[in-house]
Amino acid sequence: MEEHKKLIVVPWDFTHVAEHALAHAVKISRMVGNDICLLHVVDTGISSKDEAEKKAKLQHVSEETNKNFNVPVSYHIVKGSIFSAIAEYANEKEASLVVMGTHGMKGMQKLTGSWALKVIVKSKIPFIVVQDAPVDQERYHNIVFPVDFRGENKEKMQMAIFMGKYFESKIHMLVSLSTDSSLLKKTNVNLNFAIKFLIQNNIDYEIHEVPRGDFAQQTLDFAQKINADLLLIMTTKNITMADYVMGASEQFIIANSSKIPVCCVNPKATFAKVGQFMYG
Repeated sequence: MEEHKKLIVVPWDFTHVAEHALAHAVKISRMVGNDICLLHVVDTGISSKDEAEKKAKLQHVSEETNKNFNVPVSYHIVKGSIFSAIAEYANEKEASLVVMGTHGMKGMQKLTGSWALKVIVKSKIPFIVVQDAPVDQERYHNIVFPVDFRGENKEKMQMAIFMGKYFESKIHMLVSLSTDSSLLKKTNVNLNFAIKFLIQNNIDYEIHEVPRGDFAQQTLDFAQKINADLLLIMTTKNITMADYVMGASEQFIIANSSKIPVCCVNPKATFAKVGQFMYG
């Protein structure tokens, strides 16, 4: 029996940022051999006529993408809220990845929180959030990987190894020099863990130290300096409404003005394609 192919899910709302996300998904699909699924979320009260029209439009986008880029693209319509339906579908299908476009934080989102983050934190599947189209269809050359004291840092190593294996990416580990000896010790444990697995998997890396300060801003400044292709971050564990309103650091990074794509891994997230790589 043929093995079921993994999916890259692209939330689709017929906007230019969704088109940017699809372009990134095509880039990734070519490297990893995954199919792409355009996921459109509609209101539960949608009429049969409107739903049929949307299906026709989705089918056209799928066929055009397949024709132009020679990658398998399907589509699916799900009823519900974008804040739950996208993650639920990706989790149910055990997708490899969700690639989602965002407009960043604008208008009322500055008060109510990033829509992208609200979607992401429901998912067991890593998200790549993009604001712009990829510069090219080649590999992601340089990935910024901030390392701090949180134990969950180890979980995003799976994604770093995945990118390193498939895209031959260079991983730039960014470390903040804390004056707190306890936090510094925990950070060094995470750093040593990362180094161990990157070496075992023959992935190129560099370590960069930054002085104590606003680590999120320092991460963005460094990413811009090296012209990074991707930022790899963990989301806040047990995020609350206060984080949305006050602005969790993830929101700041996702909506970065340099429009660098951001890969978000939730604590306890899984990434089915990379388990085989964790030990070389």
